[in-house]
Amino acid sequence: MKSNSQKSVTLDPEKIPAHVAIIMDGNGRWAKKRLMNRVKGHEQGSQTVREIVTACRELGIGTLTLYAFSTENWARPKSEVKALMILLKRFIIGERGLLEKNNIRLNMIGQKERLPADVQKELNTTMDLTSNNTDMVLNLALSYGSRQEITTAVRNIAQKVQSNALGLDDITPDLISDHLYTRSMPDPDLIIRTSGEYRLSNFLMWQAAYSEIYISDTLWPDFSKAELFQILKNFQERDRRFGRVTCSTSNDG
Repeated sequence: MKSNSQKSVTLDPEKIPAHVAIIMDGNGRWAKKRLMNRVKGHEQGSQTVREIVTACRELGIGTLTLYAFSTENWARPKSEVKALMILLKRFIIGERGLLEKNNIRLNMIGQKERLPADVQKELNTTMDLTSNNTDMVLNLALSYGSRQEITTAVRNIAQKVQSNALGLDDITPDLISDHLYTRSMPDPDLIIRTSGEYRLSNFLMWQAAYSEIYISDTLWPDFSKAELFQILKNFQERDRRFGRVTCSTSNDG
């Protein structure tokens, strides 16, 4: 059962991450533990999405990216994929009011063209309706895979080099970032994965170069605002050096 308590966690407003990304894992196992169909886990997980999106908006997090459906997920049973697409469409339509009320802009990263036409239509409608919202960007990673994203970026850059629009010396890490789905967005400061799995699962691998990573044992449908606050407190207590050495008075090498 979710707790409504934040356990008196006090967060430093100056250290709120600009971009949080979440691998929402554990819906199927949540349902299996309760002898339910896996789809019931996805339905409960969508309720958690609503709670966490609202909490991130209230905290002032500028960008929230949710790994909702990977390129590998297309290999799941057709019945489950169909149910997921129905839930996705329902969410996209049903949350328009929440997004508008909270001044949240919906964005998508991934292969939109692989989604069912009716889902694409509703997704485009919601993105258009929220395009002028400025308080937070909600990225839904749909039919998303980091290897596919990077491969597409490399192909696009290679075409520009071939056409002499770019030279080899123009290829820099910043240029590559500008050819990814997340162009113009900050890299995630914090990546959270639920359900206790210790892997990125083809998620934002380029962007995660210096992200802080937190693994929660909680299955996604049971993830709560209270736990989010605890994780953000942990994030704020970390020493982020980005490969550099922290200056000190010590003479140690």
